[in-house]
Amino acid sequence: MHRKTAAAVLFISTICAAHAQLAPVDPDWKEADAPPPAALKLDGLIPIDQPGSSLRFGVEPGSVSVGPDGIVRYVVVAKSSSGAVNAIYEGIRCKTGEFRVYARYNPSGTWVLNKDPLWRSLHDPQPSSHTLTIARTGACIGDGTNRSAEQIVRDLRGSVDHRFEGSATR
Repeated sequence: MHRKTAAAVLFISTICAAHAQLAPVDPDWKEADAPPPAALKLDGLIPIDQPGSSLRFGVEPGSVSVGPDGIVRYVVVAKSSSGAVNAIYEGIRCKTGEFRVYARYNPSGTWVLNKDPLWRSLHDPQPSSHTLTIARTGACIGDGTNRSAEQIVRDLRGSVDHRFEGSATR
């Protein structure tokens, strides 16, 4: 039963993501200024399953926020088997099925801001599809933003069978 449920969730997510790309865009929408990323925390990361990747991904739960503009912002950490750590501060706009990278963590222990972050489709070819996985498993419900940062964290942590229980789009 769990495989059927997971397959159904994946199918519905794919349909919703395709719909998000066709959704009308609000010409008056403006992105709010992204707050700077907080100090990087590596404890308590929420694992993000990325089959076929040699990296282990995790979202820092305290970094998850939903802005007044509907953008879900968070820090995602990628760890290699050798122990190398990379972190990225990203934002997802569920309404249009897009994401952007606001900053990357520097090995010297500081964030380097992306001077002109461009919006890219969640479906663009990327070295990793972690952003699409985050959108599908907690950040977005169809072309809507999940209800709150707390709900996104619960859904990212939850099993496939219990994701989005109690969630409602904004």
